Amino acid sequence: MANEQITLPITGMTCANCVATIERNLKRLPGVQSAEVNLASERASVVFDPAQIGQEAMIERVRHAGYGVAVGEETIPLKRLSDVGQAQRLEKRLSALRGVLEADVSVTTEIAAVKYIPTVITIAEIRKEIIAAGIEPAKSAGVGEDAEARARRNEIKYQRRRLIWGIALTLPLFLLAMARDFMLIPEVVGHTPWFDWILFLLATPVQFGVGWQYYTGAYKAIRGGSANMDVLIAMGSSAAYFYSIPVMLGLLPGHVYFETAAVIITLIVLGKYLEARAKGRTSDALRKLASLQAKSAHRIRAGAEEEIAVADVLPGDILAVRPGEKIPVDGSVTFGRSNVDESMITGESIPAAKGPGDKVIGATINRQGAFKMEALKVGRDTVLAQIMRLVEEAQGSKAPIQRLADRVSEYFVPAVIVLAAAVFAVWLIVGLGAGAADAFTTALIRAVAVLVIACPCAMGLATPTAVMVGTGKGAGMGILFRSAEALEGAGRVTTVAFDKTGTLTRGLPEVTEVIASGGPGGENELLQLAASAEKLSEHPLADAVRAAAVARGLTPQDPEQFEAEPGRGVRATVSGRKVLVGNERMLAQAGISTTPLKAEVDRLQALARTVFLVAVDGKPAGLIAVADTIKEGSLEAVALLKKAGVKLVLISGDNRRSAETVARAAGIERVLAEVLPGEKAAEVARLQAEGEKVAMVGDGINDAPALARADVGIALGSGTDIAMAAAPITLISGDLRGVARAIALSRGTLRTIRQNLFWAFFYNVILIPAAALGLLNPMLAAGAMAFSSVFVVTNSLRLKGFRG
Repeated sequence: MANEQITLPITGMTCANCVATIERNLKRLPGVQSAEVNLASERASVVFDPAQIGQEAMIERVRHAGYGVAVGEETIPLKRLSDVGQAQRLEKRLSALRGVLEADVSVTTEIAAVKYIPTVITIAEIRKEIIAAGIEPAKSAGVGEDAEARARRNEIKYQRRRLIWGIALTLPLFLLAMARDFMLIPEVVGHTPWFDWILFLLATPVQFGVGWQYYTGAYKAIRGGSANMDVLIAMGSSAAYFYSIPVMLGLLPGHVYFETAAVIITLIVLGKYLEARAKGRTSDALRKLASLQAKSAHRIRAGAEEEIAVADVLPGDILAVRPGEKIPVDGSVTFGRSNVDESMITGESIPAAKGPGDKVIGATINRQGAFKMEALKVGRDTVLAQIMRLVEEAQGSKAPIQRLADRVSEYFVPAVIVLAAAVFAVWLIVGLGAGAADAFTTALIRAVAVLVIACPCAMGLATPTAVMVGTGKGAGMGILFRSAEALEGAGRVTTVAFDKTGTLTRGLPEVTEVIASGGPGGENELLQLAASAEKLSEHPLADAVRAAAVARGLTPQDPEQFEAEPGRGVRATVSGRKVLVGNERMLAQAGISTTPLKAEVDRLQALARTVFLVAVDGKPAGLIAVADTIKEGSLEAVALLKKAGVKLVLISGDNRRSAETVARAAGIERVLAEVLPGEKAAEVARLQAEGEKVAMVGDGINDAPALARADVGIALGSGTDIAMAAAPITLISGDLRGVARAIALSRGTLRTIRQNLFWAFFYNVILIPAAALGLLNPMLAAGAMAFSSVFVVTNSLRLKGFRG
């Protein structure tokens, strides 16, 4: 049985060490091939052998390690559930679905209660399975908030409640303690035993109420054989709190530090709350994509129209789409015509004309006419769903640059604990040696400062938050990065190699010149006669001639006689006139002199045009030049890449003169011509041997080997086949300007990652020694620690303003 991949939405992670703990626990399970956990997206991507392990075992392992998995629970009312047997069959069928953890179908209440993993299966898919079983679920209310989003929202609410309680208790505690320390209250009040008891009563709910999460997190981490941020916070705040109790009771001399313990916890909670809110904004792009989905559809059955939820649309349904409405799902127009705004998917601002047989994409907007369509792809099979899935996969993957941070984070917390113990010992020995009465207190405070200043969170968030924002921004620009590695790789590209046909050029021949020899009808008559003669031809160049005639408002006529000569041209009789359309050899064999047209033929062939000579009634009448023209946007794309300092290469299977002509027109200096499709990968390898980081741009089909060989493969999509391209990067609209934007966005993301990592390492390298030397008290240390991760997330969010 082939391996499968599953994505689990994780809750309860606080730092990079949590990531390592979950990965380590999952990898220990039999049948698990690999496990990658992303702190920013809070997801675990697991590749496993379903013959050896199931999804329930993986979820249980995550929970045993001290973390949670967001699980959805839904009750679906059913109509006309006939008997217990039918209920049992449906229950068995639902339980067998991948992503469903538990299903309970009651024939008494006619309700199906389902527990499921929202990243694996949706309620819409469960409803479709119920319909496939021959049972009708009650009408859906539409697309609701999924269980994962609900879990994230509840986490933010939970942190806010903790923060409010923390501030309500810590603020008066801190003010009272500071007032006593700065002698703002009478000494007879501040130094009485009951004053310390007031501080104790205010601090205790903070320590064991607001801060209880850190105790449970620390316990679970230690039980799992690791140490995380919770361990540091629990140790640091507990040291200050529990030291203060014997001082309060008069068992030890010195000063109580209840306010220090409470401020540490409250500041950390404040940082976590701000971090949770900021992390939520890193996935704005996905929420924006999801909001594009239509909520309802107009289904036509038996001649009657009914409004249903999009989740209830099935393949084969006939839907009515009115002007101004969103197209519900992917499908094909069956009746009517309209213009459809596809800019949200393809980035193309000009509405596309649609008629019978044309494909339409779900979530795009019908601008004008009404039409009917057949639903072809629904749910997770639609283009929008595929785009969202690709973005999610990219956001959940790890960039190579993240590996250093992961390695450091794995050993960071144990190292800090050892360092804090060493700091305590050194300060205690120095203090006792100097005869200081408060040697123990001083040593303890220095050790607490070291514990709470250390921040593994910033290191863990430095890369994934930037990747999430970068990939989301790319999706909004029509650029799909399939992994964090692709996003990072594009930023290191030094050379871009273009395929010619269909990539740099349109891939469709077009008439570029029509030159008449001076007959009375001029160019239009020449073009109409040629198009009429070519009307029965199946050659692609004949299509270009016919299209040019129609574009000028001309109507090709049916020829009375027609004969094609392969490799030469055609001869036909049109309205009684003998017409030849072909090359010089064909006209020469017919005894027709081409000398009057020779100069023009040579000039156009030098421009890499394919030239048709046209003769009418035995005399040369003119010529028609056809060429594969450069795509709109190609010239601007080349200019943008040159400005970015990227070298450009054209790789083509065409002859050198043709390839060089196109390259010259596009502004590309280096040309590799007469390269067979199978040899393009070797040419890319040669460029890499020259020390270049190569991005190959192609159509994703003929160029597949070269795309795979390049450091970064960039495929051009058409808006409907984006899932077909196996390249690391796909440009949905096929606009080559997206290549320059992708490289610029990648460079911007890499720059942000470097800034984040610099801050994360610089912060710890500078402030941990400062805390050890006594230059920071624990409260300042807690504040710095709390806001370090907020800084990293906020810096990553700046990428949302990227303009390209």
